[in-house]
Amino acid sequence: MNPSVIREVDSELGFATLTLNRPDRLNSLSNNLLESLAQELATVAGEDSIRAVIITGSGRAFCSGADTDEMHGGDGGGPHKPGTGGAEELRRGFRLAQKVILGIHKMEKPVIAAINGVAVGAGFDLACACDLRIATPSARFMAAYVHVGLFPGYGGTWLYPRIFGQAKAAELMYTGNFMEVDEAKSLGFLNDIVDEDELISTAENMAHRIASGPPIAIRLAKTMMRRGLSMDLETSLEMSAAAEAITLSSGDHIEGMAALRQKRRPEFKGN
Repeated sequence: MNPSVIREVDSELGFATLTLNRPDRLNSLSNNLLESLAQELATVAGEDSIRAVIITGSGRAFCSGADTDEMHGGDGGGPHKPGTGGAEELRRGFRLAQKVILGIHKMEKPVIAAINGVAVGAGFDLACACDLRIATPSARFMAAYVHVGLFPGYGGTWLYPRIFGQAKAAELMYTGNFMEVDEAKSLGFLNDIVDEDELISTAENMAHRIASGPPIAIRLAKTMMRRGLSMDLETSLEMSAAAEAITLSSGDHIEGMAALRQKRRPEFKGN
């Protein structure tokens, strides 16, 4: 059976969980698994009833990176193995990886990484692309590309400096050293560290908290935060005024103000 991503949707609480389901290979990203993840990300992105998404791994790892069996010297085929098309064919082979990383980055809904073990190479980049990250004490992080003579092809050179700053990003990329959870938390990479048996429930509680909020305002906030990384302040303020005008004219704002005055919890419907 081809490795796949398990999608579970809690319709009542308004979030979905995507589980990388290849535990025998530490959830390494084979071409089949990447295709499955890209498809599931597109599916949950298009469902208005889903307001938050959790990504996690089955077994004892979050994701150990790209499948080395589908690289030079391995038994499997895949887009990262040199073929007759040379470097140009290899470049085009990253389109699926780009679809996954951009699928998370551009998704209007917040994405939470529930990191249950190692996140290495492309698996580290997958965690970096998410909006929020919760990990167990057994989680470890590594930009492993340098160990096998590779460039960080899953977005690391863009993601790491924005998350860790230039100096730490350079250390991660140039040395391939592990980063432990305590350091990751101190650097602001992790929102929380919880015991293994609390990981999913903690992520679900966070997803539920997000899903119960105003979806229009949260979608716009994520979009503006991501886009703001490439804007100057004046442009960001102008775009923020347009986004705030949308929320000020929304039904969710009317409901929020009514709930505030009536001293009750608001029920946001996304209109």
